[in-house]
Amino acid sequence: MTIRPPQRLLEGYRRFKKERYPSEAERFAKLARGQAPATMVIACADSRVDPATIFSAAPGELFVVRNVAALVPPYQENAGYHGTSAALEFAVTGLQVTDVVVLGHGLCGGIAAALADAQNRPVGRFIKPWVDLLSPMRDAVIADDALATPEERQEALELLGVKQSLANLATFPFVQSAIDAETLKLHGAWFSIANAELHWLNDLGEDFERQGV
Repeated sequence: MTIRPPQRLLEGYRRFKKERYPSEAERFAKLARGQAPATMVIACADSRVDPATIFSAAPGELFVVRNVAALVPPYQENAGYHGTSAALEFAVTGLQVTDVVVLGHGLCGGIAAALADAQNRPVGRFIKPWVDLLSPMRDAVIADDALATPEERQEALELLGVKQSLANLATFPFVQSAIDAETLKLHGAWFSIANAELHWLNDLGEDFERQGV
């Protein structure tokens, strides 16, 4: 039995070959010989937050790894299967990227799952241990009386999740070595889906500042 691609994907591919590929054929020919992106983006798997779209990046410009809630686990020896850690190692030691961006976003389902887990609501067999990476920040957010609404707690944890992932990045020896050698910089960002606004973590690592257009 022949299994055909979903029609919407096949139509999208045909549009790509007809409309976009002719103007980028030379780029794809060069990319066939290898890639050399300067930037790695660690983003959420959410279908609404595509780094290449947000940053208007062409093929070959971004090395992207996506997972639930754009989380980076802390460095662990013999961690077993760790797709994010493997991608990070390849980006930093193989591709020698100069920048790593952790890109969180508004209305994040992974963040919502972390908050739901604190209320003992089912969030999924594999999702639960993954979002447990956020449990210290989540508990702090829940305990903060200044965050009065679910929406405020959600956004607060989204921002704290980016900061925690940046801290976890620095626990990887090869990342810290590159930082010390001044060949790598780490960045935090948060994207609002509702109004397509990008917020960038400032140099002090304290506040996310909205970027002008």
